Amino acid sequence: MTAGEHETIFTIEATPVKFGAGAAQDAGWELARLGVRRAFVVVDPGVRGVAGPILESLRAAGADLIEWGDVETEPSLGALNRAVAAAREASPDGFVAIGGGSAIDTAKVANLLTTHGGEIMDYVNPPIGGGRKPPSSLRPLLAIPTTSGSGSEATTVAILDLPELGIKTGISHRAMRPTQAIVDPELTRSAPGAVIASAGLDVVCHAAESFLGRPYTSRPRPASPDDRPPYQGSNPVADLWSAQAIRYGGEYLRRAVLDGGDVEARGLMMLSATMAGVGFGSAGVHIPHACAYPLAGLKHVYRHPGYPGEKVFVPHGFSVIVTAPAAFRFTFDADPEKHVRAASLLTGETYSPNDREALPNALIALMRDVGAPSGVRELGYDEADIPALVDGALKQQRLLAVAPKAPTADDLAQIFRDSMSNW
Repeated sequence: MTAGEHETIFTIEATPVKFGAGAAQDAGWELARLGVRRAFVVVDPGVRGVAGPILESLRAAGADLIEWGDVETEPSLGALNRAVAAAREASPDGFVAIGGGSAIDTAKVANLLTTHGGEIMDYVNPPIGGGRKPPSSLRPLLAIPTTSGSGSEATTVAILDLPELGIKTGISHRAMRPTQAIVDPELTRSAPGAVIASAGLDVVCHAAESFLGRPYTSRPRPASPDDRPPYQGSNPVADLWSAQAIRYGGEYLRRAVLDGGDVEARGLMMLSATMAGVGFGSAGVHIPHACAYPLAGLKHVYRHPGYPGEKVFVPHGFSVIVTAPAAFRFTFDADPEKHVRAASLLTGETYSPNDREALPNALIALMRDVGAPSGVRELGYDEADIPALVDGALKQQRLLAVAPKAPTADDLAQIFRDSMSNW
């Protein structure tokens, strides 16, 4: 290739998804179709009630099940290592995940290490981990989400918490994408509103960051197809998925948080999570997610009053959304038209083409309405923490590379400073 040549190729991949009320009843049929006879089943203990009929469906189809319920909200390296050890001992020929993003991510990591060996940190994204690439596909994974928003059933990513390093990070590779997903709105009825709020705000950020990412044509063309990153930059197909996910977030998230019985709203938020997963699985996410990892990992002092359990942690969607208004003010100049378009998708309103505050204000209104933290300060941080937060964000280079406007350390410091309180 010629030096300086830019990328001309983008890739769109998607998990096959079965969507609709009652779809979970097909779990056994889908697992049998995948040829799985012995399945390691990761079940979030908080959804044991809704998981019962799914497990019955799997058994009725003839599957031998090894159930694993040691799932942490925001999984730590220790929790994932325990799951990996159990999966290796079980020697399954396939995996099932029932729960939110934490359960699905746990199954992804257990599948990866059971199939290809090694240690988790071998595969974690550099510079934190070794960045090892799986040499081939994994065992089949059937993902069945029970919240309206994580999108993990459609993505190539698994996230983990490294408290000893004060940061969250992840593993990302196309081989990590689930083989089949079942998205059933009926499974979300019992999910608390705060869980729906955090997951839904994550969906909105996934979609907005993907939609506003740097164009795929702005990247240097790789020397080999193997060097093409999973997060390739915005492209026409990813934009379609992301735009619809933004629209659904604006139309249905408030309703989904307010009423667990609103199956339409919760179902369409589940569908928007899958749509956003396809979009950002191709285009990527950037500054808000890069800032979210140190916010979630550096301190463990926050507890949202509406979240189940006693664990002190920052739910992922809340850690992402608190810096999004400031981040999108910063990136506005890279493509004002697209930023204003994102705001219009979220609210249905028309804005001036130079309205830098349109998207930040739309996000802040949504955050306030669904009970999100008001800013970084509410999560337990102040100005003295900014250098450590910036250092953590700078470690997320695979994400920052997707930003439409590359941030310096000073830029990130200002984004954290401006995000101390959004209202």
